[in-house]
Amino acid sequence: MMLPLMHHGMLLVGLPYTETALRETTSGGTPYGPSHAAIEHNGLSAHEKTLCRALGARLASTALLLNKT
Repeated sequence: MMLPLMHHGMLLVGLPYTETALRETTSGGTPYGPSHAAIEHNGLSAHEKTLCRALGARLASTALLLNKT
């Protein structure tokens, strides 16, 4: 699905393995972005929340860099 979107100018913003929570999580998260399986009603884990914030920060910094051009 990414290829057609890239033809329209989509940018991919993922999570690199430099994010410590990505290497430590056991409940959700991949280099493609944060994830959560709602099998149980435990809510988001600390790692999942960290990954969500990290991806949000990465997306915001990318948008700011694109705004400069």
